[in-house]
Amino acid sequence: MDPLDIIGNLHKIKPVFQPIVSAINHDINGYEVLGRYQHENEWCSLGPFFHDPEVPEEFKAEVDQHILRLAMTEMLEKNKKGLLFINRNAGQLMMNEGEELLETLLVYEQKGFSLDRVVIEVTEHEFDEDFESLSHLLLYYKTYGIQIAVDHVGAKSSNIDRIRQLEPHILKIDASIIRKQNSDIFQDIVYSLSMLANRIGAAILFENIEDDFELYFAWKHGSRYYQGFYLAYPAFDLVDKASLTNDLGEKVAGYVQREKNLLEQRYGFVKKWENKVKGLLSKWEGPKKSDAFIEWVTEQFHDESFRMFVCHIDGQQVSANFRKREDKWELEPHKRGSNWAFRPYFLESVVQMKVLNTGLLSELYSDIETKEMVRTFSVPLTDQHFLFIDLRYAYLYNHECLLA
Repeated sequence: MDPLDIIGNLHKIKPVFQPIVSAINHDINGYEVLGRYQHENEWCSLGPFFHDPEVPEEFKAEVDQHILRLAMTEMLEKNKKGLLFINRNAGQLMMNEGEELLETLLVYEQKGFSLDRVVIEVTEHEFDEDFESLSHLLLYYKTYGIQIAVDHVGAKSSNIDRIRQLEPHILKIDASIIRKQNSDIFQDIVYSLSMLANRIGAAILFENIEDDFELYFAWKHGSRYYQGFYLAYPAFDLVDKASLTNDLGEKVAGYVQREKNLLEQRYGFVKKWENKVKGLLSKWEGPKKSDAFIEWVTEQFHDESFRMFVCHIDGQQVSANFRKREDKWELEPHKRGSNWAFRPYFLESVVQMKVLNTGLLSELYSDIETKEMVRTFSVPLTDQHFLFIDLRYAYLYNHECLLA
């Protein structure tokens, strides 16, 4: 398609709407507006037009403005509530200092389209272009109630500092990355982005969801909104919940039941391990004889563990390390006296164990020594001394509830 043909035939352009579905009420919470062009009796995506670097930004802006006016008019005429997501690249936004877009939005605000329903999507990698000017413009838009979404977050090295500075309302994560990258790496990226979203008060939206696993992944990682072909294709009509390809409520009910089952199984393991240790407490004779006590423990946790030790509540290790190598337990006396209070969550965990008098299971983490994913089960021996049992990855791998 020739860009000049598109510009000269705006009457052949129509907006299509892809639903944004809410994780809270499982209903359509808004729409992303995209463009279609009628070419030889076929409606074609305008994606190639907008992504072509040879097409002048003025052409793209004119087409985008036309699509926006059509979309807002249709939503008003059909009394459709919810958000309207619009895509704008940095070049378009910066044209005329962003006034053209704002003027259009203000005209429709007078017609009844509240500006807090508008979400402007900006792709993260565009932050590399004159970020200060772009940031000032987006912050200016926010004063009108317009919401900002950062698109394709995490697809490349994230501009965490710039995203934090901008404080967008929504972070959009492309679910297709799950299909392209190592799942462990992507989980680390999503975990970091989830932490960032919590800090700045942003919602997470997973887009391009194409199958059940990707929807489950998005749900499990705290996505507030979902978008993709698995739920709905872009359509000329402003579809309602009944038109979604899959029933989100039904899907989520299955996810909830699955997670509940895994959690119950996991807590079953914790209770079993806690009872094992409690059955040995009569053999605890104080920190000076902690190595002798751990020898009894190794017999009870031979299959599960590869390392264990005892610490004082202030972080000092009072025992040697017991380390299993080639199915035999070896002592590492040089570890005695180490202090682990600097570790994240150490003090919180030991105080919690002291107050509740119960064992705890850590989150999954990568062990510094073995580089494998492990968990640590810890349990109080007294109100001052605590046993730490590191669980080996091979054991976790054989029990899904310990990896979930």
